[in-house]
Amino acid sequence: MTTKTKKNPKAKQDAHHPIESLLRMDRIPHIWCPGCGIGIAVNALGQAIKEAELDPKKIAVVSGIGCTGRVAGYVNLDSFHTTHGRAIPFATGLKLANPELTVIVFSGDGDLFAIGGNHFIHAARRNVDINVFCINNFIYGMTGGQVSPTTPIKRLSSTTPYGSFEPPFNLPYLAMSSGAVYVTRYTALHVRRLTKSFRKSLLRKGFCFVEILAPCPTVYARRNRLGTGLDMMRFYHDNSIIRHGANPEDAAVEAGGKIIIGKFREVDKPTFTDMVEENLRHSVKDGKGPVPKINVTHGMGQKPRLKKHR
Repeated sequence: MTTKTKKNPKAKQDAHHPIESLLRMDRIPHIWCPGCGIGIAVNALGQAIKEAELDPKKIAVVSGIGCTGRVAGYVNLDSFHTTHGRAIPFATGLKLANPELTVIVFSGDGDLFAIGGNHFIHAARRNVDINVFCINNFIYGMTGGQVSPTTPIKRLSSTTPYGSFEPPFNLPYLAMSSGAVYVTRYTALHVRRLTKSFRKSLLRKGFCFVEILAPCPTVYARRNRLGTGLDMMRFYHDNSIIRHGANPEDAAVEAGGKIIIGKFREVDKPTFTDMVEENLRHSVKDGKGPVPKINVTHGMGQKPRLKKHR
């Protein structure tokens, strides 16, 4: 004889998502397709913010255009949905105007490395103190399924119906060679490692880059007959190799090949703001007393405002 369990209506009312306070719940459910990895990455980011014990009022999230660009609209933080490819220069301006902010750029491979590619390499070269988190699903998802700068050779897209013939960017190698101080790559399957990587990035100074390989079952997988989002997760499980400290030059992603993931680089060096302040201080010629305090956020192309010690 079976007994029926009584339902507790209060339990349903009390149920909430662990990062609900960091989400705009009035905009949920989101628009991402079933099997997409963006939601997994957003959850990992929320967990990382909580673990890092950061003040949500001092965090800014900047996104570009595309599927990943919608992240800015779902997080319950100061967020900005910028124009195509301009997330990084917008984030740079935020950091210079308010150095106390933790600035996060959360966008996709097409937005960050096609029209936004020049901004990425120069922000990394300058070591601007921002976090760039890139969802790499190897294609333009929302905007038409076109080939992206990371689409592997031979893979199909709406603009390469016979397969891509352009060598794709190796993002960790590009980030490291451009000057990023923290460079990692994980897949949407490696949630705990991804969360830890986000947390370490948020607590570091300098230009930090995290690549997240994420399934796109609706566009990329369907065009290339790779199966469902679950099938792609199984592929990540069977073909990912964790190799911390590996040379990112050897970490290129090939169609159907093994995927090297892990931490490629973690170093310390002066940030862009540090270098600007040091340069301006040395340029001040004042033999009377200590070096004046300098407001580096006044404007890079203008005469700095000096505040003399009394």
